This record gives sequence, C-alpha cells and structure tokens, in this order.
Amino acid sequence: MSGREFYAQDASARASWRLAVLMGANSRTYKFALGQALLEFGRHGRDDVPLAEFAASYSLGMVRHLARDPQAPQAVELGEKDFLVVAEQESAATLAADNPTERLLASAVRSMPTMVMQKFHNLRGDTAVPHTFYELAGTGRQRVVRLTSDLLRLAQSEQAPVLAAELGARWSIVESSFAAGVGRSLVEEGITVDWDTLKITDKRRRRSVTGIVEATVGFQHGRCLICDDVLSASDAIAVDHVFPFSLMHRFGSVGSWNGPDLDALWNLAPAHAACNGAKSDRLPTQVELARLAARNEAIMQSPHPLRRTLQLTLKGVLPGRSMPLWTEFLKAVQTAV
Repeated sequence: MSGREFYAQDASARASWRLAVLMGANSRTYKFALGQALLEFGRHGRDDVPLAEFAASYSLGMVRHLARDPQAPQAVELGEKDFLVVAEQESAATLAADNPTERLLASAVRSMPTMVMQKFHNLRGDTAVPHTFYELAGTGRQRVVRLTSDLLRLAQSEQAPVLAAELGARWSIVESSFAAGVGRSLVEEGITVDWDTLKITDKRRRRSVTGIVEATVGFQHGRCLICDDVLSASDAIAVDHVFPFSLMHRFGSVGSWNGPDLDALWNLAPAHAACNGAKSDRLPTQVELARLAARNEAIMQSPHPLRRTLQLTLKGVLPGRSMPLWTEFLKAVQTAV
C-alpha cells in the first residue's frame, strides 16, 4: 500500500497527519517533538504562536525524551552546534527549571526553520502530505508559527487524544530502535507482545516500548476493525485476535497447529471492547480480513521495527513466494482453518 492509497481510505487532514507521523522517514525524532507542540498549541486554539514560544515547547519535549532514550542513531556523529548536542548539554538545567535554557532556546530557534519545519510534511520519495498544518511568517524576532485551520480542527477534534497517543507511541518505537542493544533487536528481530500489560516489547530484553493499541490504531485510521466506527479516547478498547487464538488450542487437541502464530502483531487489531466481546471466537468475515490486510499493508510502509515484524511473518510462509501479499497470506490462513 502506498501513501496515496492509505490517504484515499480516509481523504482527510487526519490521514495526512497520520502519513506524516507514522510513515515518514525517521533519521531523528525532531518531527515528533514538533507534532507534539502543534497539537498542544492547537488544542488551546492558538493560531499564531511566536517562534520563540513554540521553540520552547518543542525543546522541552525533546529534552524530556533525551532523558530516557537517544533521539538519533548512536552511530551518527553530531557536530558541536547540532541541536541534539546542545540539548544534551543543557538537559539538566532545562529539566531542573522545567524550561529551556537561553542557549537551548536559541539553538532551537536557529535550527527549526531550516530543518524540522521544512521536513514535517514530507514523505519518502520527495512527496508531501496533502494537507499543511502550519507555516512560518514574519522575519527575525517577529517570526511566528501560523497554525492552519486544518491543524486547529484536528487538535480540537474528538480524535485528538488518540492522535496524540499515536504520536507518543511512534516516538517511543523510533527512539527505542536507536538505543544500543534494544534497537538492534527491534530492527533485526521485530517486536513481540506482552499480554499481561498489552505492551510491545523487544524480543531479547523484553523491554516495554509502547502499547499495542497506540502503536497500531493509526494504521486503521483510528477505527474499530470489526464495526469500522471511530475509536475515541473515552471508548473501552480491546485488542482483537482477528483469527481467534482458540484455534491454536483447538487444533492442538487433535494434532498440531501448523499455521502462523496467532498471538503476533499481524493478527492483533484494536476494536471496541463490545465488538470484541460479541465476536468472541468466531472466524473473521471477508470484510474484516480486507481491513486487516489493508492495515498490515499500511504498517509495511512505516519505518522499522513494526514493518520488520510483519516482514518476518510473511517470509517463506507460502511456497514459491518470498514475500506474498497480505491478501494471499490471510487467504492461506483462512484455508488452513
């Protein structure tokens, strides 16, 4: 699935936002700090924000994350004036004051317009998302970040908390992939699921990365896989086994289950708790399988490590096909059961 096809499923500013956050290239985590600041100012209805004030929110978000994980691949050499280097040097004072230092703020104001603010709307392949969420206006100290009407509506919508959670989850996944040891495991081996906490973890250290729902629901356009209605932050949400996990026990009682792991990412989808309860152990419908295939194809367009997890699921499962389509894979599972 291409970015264009993902957008066509929900031709809206929401889809453009999700394209930028979930499917853009991630050499560093700047776009997540920018997105967080955009949603925060938009939530309060701020349409014109002085660049220095915007940069303060952006810088504080970056420093808080730097305290937990690296915000760029550890193999990357950073120059002395690089924003991340300055952020690391100023992090203790910034966190103590809960406000960026003058040096950190100056570095952000200097670097943002020529770096992250030029790239937020861009996708891989020199394309851009269909909607624009901000623009820079003015010069010098009079420079302002002007939030568009699309961003303001998005930040004040019912789905805004869900979009913020998706951004936070993607930020956690990307920064974990930069961490030594954990990152190598995520990139090479993909993720696994801790059902006690409903969290995604790396396979080697079992370190919690983020929630299953938050990590995957954006690729479903924030909708329940079963009823296709929007999932809001106030809804009771469950993680559905699209092919019921009971199949593995059922086949195990009469022989053995030779199919793929039904407890893995490819088969897990956020759904309303009520829909999940009503579905119980029934097999998925053709419509649900089509939605699951589209969701998994969308994840395959995102950078590592969720994509890697699904690649490993597909690899070598069908004779003569090194990497089958998700529709082919799901049809084969359906035939097996």
